[in-house]
Amino acid sequence: MELEGRVAIVTGAGQGVGRGISLALASHGARIAALGRTLSKVEETCQLIEKRGGVAMPVQGNIKNEADLARCVDEIVAAYGGIQILVNNAQEVPLGSLLEITEESLAAGWESGPLATFRLMRLCHPYLSGGGCIVNLASTAARRWDATNYGAYAAVKEGIRALTRAAASEWGKDGIRANAILPHAKSPGLEWWMRENPEEAEAFIATIPLGRVGECEEDIGEFVAFLCSDAARYVSGQSIAVDGGQAYMP
Repeated sequence: MELEGRVAIVTGAGQGVGRGISLALASHGARIAALGRTLSKVEETCQLIEKRGGVAMPVQGNIKNEADLARCVDEIVAAYGGIQILVNNAQEVPLGSLLEITEESLAAGWESGPLATFRLMRLCHPYLSGGGCIVNLASTAARRWDATNYGAYAAVKEGIRALTRAAASEWGKDGIRANAILPHAKSPGLEWWMRENPEEAEAFIATIPLGRVGECEEDIGEFVAFLCSDAARYVSGQSIAVDGGQAYMP
């Protein structure tokens, strides 16, 4: 139980990758603050954790609202006494061609992605100092063979990668590590996309050397748990594709 007693905030913890990461972290001993905008979903995640003998608390909050994020952090610290792990997973996905996508959609992607990541990292910095770990979720969308309809999504995710590298560079002296992962996982969003775009999905999977999309808990969550453990204590500032070998990250 290498994460025993550590407190982990996971945003977007009510389903998909966020739930998978929460379950994996809890299985390694972390106490989970499952943050999401739909209370019933994060409560369900917490119930799953508790059935396995873990510790979790549901936290309802809007990651696009700065005051709401501050309140959430205060509630978590009051309940658990601190924060050692921050996982920025939640993201509204702006998809569409450059001529079709709305500014509102792009703004929502920015506010829920880079801006929310920026805000939560700063809010958690005082608690993470002295050995904390940040894992931000980015995407390999910017490295797609065809960027059509993915420009806005790639742009916000690349912003998260840049912020991650900056946090690692500036906060290493504070004992804080920061890394980004770029996952492929069977999230509800990806499953919907595969159903709606079967031909493109087939071509997509054909480019994954391992021939499959990752499992939210067993593949993505377990890798996040490793990154947060002392076994990865010298890993910081990296963008790591957890995608079955598809993307090349020089």
